[in-house]
Amino acid sequence: MRSIFHFAFNVTDLAIAREFYGNILQCQEGRSTETWVDFDFYGHQISLHFGTPFKTDNTGKVGEHLVPMPHFGLILSNNDWDQLAQRLKESDVTFEILPSIRFKGEPGEQRIMFFRDPCGNPIEIKSFDSHNKVFDQ
Repeated sequence: MRSIFHFAFNVTDLAIAREFYGNILQCQEGRSTETWVDFDFYGHQISLHFGTPFKTDNTGKVGEHLVPMPHFGLILSNNDWDQLAQRLKESDVTFEILPSIRFKGEPGEQRIMFFRDPCGNPIEIKSFDSHNKVFDQ
C-alpha cells in the first residue's frame, strides 16, 4: 500500500470551506467538530481548522510563473484533471494560473492549474501523461 498524506491547515470560515471542498472539489466529508472538519482529498486526509490561514507569497519561480509559496496539491489522471478543471471553471473559481500545459515537449511535461480556496489557501493540481513521468528530469 502506498502512503497517504495528512495535511491540517486553517480556514477562516468552516461553512464556506465545506461548500468548496465538499461540493466544488467533490471531496467526501469525514469527522468534524465545531472547530474543524476532515475531508477525503482524493484519497488523502485534509483537516480544515478554524483559524488564520498560513501566509503565502508568489515567490516560487517555476518556468515563466511565480507560484504561491507554500502551497499544496495533487497529481490526478488526465481525465480527472480535465473534469476538475471544467468544474472549477463552471463554478467561477478564480485561477492564479489557468489550466494549461507546462514544459510542453520536455521531460516533466504536465498539465497544471493553480487556484485558492475561498479562505486564500493556494492549491496546485497537476497531471502527467503517466505517473511514471512525475519525477522525469
